[in-house]
Amino acid sequence: MAEQDRPAPSSCDCFVALPPATASRAVIFGKNSDRPRDEVQEVVYLPAATYARGAKLKCTYIEVEQAERTHAVILSRPAWLWGAEMGANEHGVCIGNEGVWTKEPVGEEEALLGMDLVRLGLERGSSAHEALQAITALLECYGQGGSCKEEPTPFIYHNTFLLADRSEAWVLETAGRYWAAQRIREGTRNISNQLSIGTDITAEHAGLRRHAQSQGWWSGDGEFSFSKVFSLTHQPVRMEAAKARFCAGKKLLQQHAGRITVETIMDILRDKASGICVDSEGFCTTGSMVSILPQDPALPCVHFFTATPDPSRSVFKPFIFVANVTPVLKAMSPSFGDKDPVQKVPRFQSRVDRRHELYQAHQAALGLVETSQEQGQKLQQTMQDLERQGLEAMKEILAGGITLDPEELADLLFDCVDTEIKFYK
Repeated sequence: MAEQDRPAPSSCDCFVALPPATASRAVIFGKNSDRPRDEVQEVVYLPAATYARGAKLKCTYIEVEQAERTHAVILSRPAWLWGAEMGANEHGVCIGNEGVWTKEPVGEEEALLGMDLVRLGLERGSSAHEALQAITALLECYGQGGSCKEEPTPFIYHNTFLLADRSEAWVLETAGRYWAAQRIREGTRNISNQLSIGTDITAEHAGLRRHAQSQGWWSGDGEFSFSKVFSLTHQPVRMEAAKARFCAGKKLLQQHAGRITVETIMDILRDKASGICVDSEGFCTTGSMVSILPQDPALPCVHFFTATPDPSRSVFKPFIFVANVTPVLKAMSPSFGDKDPVQKVPRFQSRVDRRHELYQAHQAALGLVETSQEQGQKLQQTMQDLERQGLEAMKEILAGGITLDPEELADLLFDCVDTEIKFYK
C-alpha cells in the first residue's frame, strides 16, 4: 500500500511566538516529538568542528558533502538515527520537523531523512534563513526518503519544518524535492503534520509551479496556494485529526497573545485535551523542547529539554551554550557501532536496548506511581519543584540579576539530569 494511503499517526506539533505576542522581547520556540511509544529519545551535545575540503559525511542512510565548519548543536533525537527531531545551535537557531504526506509520492529509496535535514540545518546555519538555505540546497541535491521508524516495515514521509532565531521564524514545507517557505516576523505560528502555507510564499523551489502545472495540479491561472495544490485530495482519517490539533494549537497561542512565556509554551505542549500531548496506543510524545531566544544579543539563549516521554510527567531542564560543555552521558543512549541493526542491510531485523540512564529511572518512577495515588502526587509535586528551580534561575540570568560562572553553565544540563535521576532513585 502506498504510504499516503496508509493511516498516518497523529504526531508532532511545533510552535513559535515572536514579539509583540511574547511577554518579553524574545522569540519562544517549542516542539513535541511524537513517535512510536517504545522509541527512546536522547539529548546530545556536539561541539563545533572543522573538516578538510571535500570530506564526506555519513547521515542516517547516505553520504553527503561535509561542510568545512559545523556549529555546536544540542539535539533531541530518536537514539537510532543520525539526525534529530529538534534542536538548537550556538547562534540561537532552533529547528523542528513534522511528517507530512502530499500528492508528490514518497519512495522507499534511501536518501536524507527530514530529521537528518534538521541536524544539517543547525550545523550549517548561523541564522534561521541560512539554515533554511542549507536544508533546501541539500533537499534539491539529495532528495528525502528512507524509513523513519526502527521497524522492518518501511514508514516513509516528507517533511515540514519550523525554524527560528532571535529575530524571525520560517516555515518550510516540502513535497519530494520541491518546497515553499514563509517568513514570520511577528505574532505566532504553529505547524501540525499538514501543509499550511497558502499564497503567502516568501521563497520557493525554482521549478515548483512548473512542476505543479505539468502534473495537472494547477492550471497556471490565478493565485498559487502551496497547500491547496500539493495537499492530498482525500486525507487519511488521522491526517484529518492533525487539522484539529493545528486549530487547537493556533487557538491556544492566540488566547495568550501578548503575554506568551516559556511556561505558556510548556503548558501547551502538556495539553492532552487538544491532542498536542500525545498518548495513544502506538504513539506518544517521546521528547519535548522549549527555547527562549532574547532579541538582545548580550543575553544567552536558553533551551529546555525533557529527554523523557510525556511532558505532563517530565521535567524541562535548561541548557546554555558555553565553552567546554560537559557531555550529559546519562541522557545519551548506548552506542552499538557496526553491530547496530540500523547499519546492517536489510535494516531493522532485530532490536537493541537504547534506554539511557535517565529514561530508565524516569520509567521506573512512573511505574511506581501507577500503584499509588499518594506517591504519584508527591512525584508530580517534586518534579514541578525541580522544573521551577531551573526556570527561576534562568529568569534571573535573563534579567541580569545573577551571573553564573562559565564552568557552572557548562555543567548546567549535566547537573539537572543528575539531580533528577537521584530523585527518582
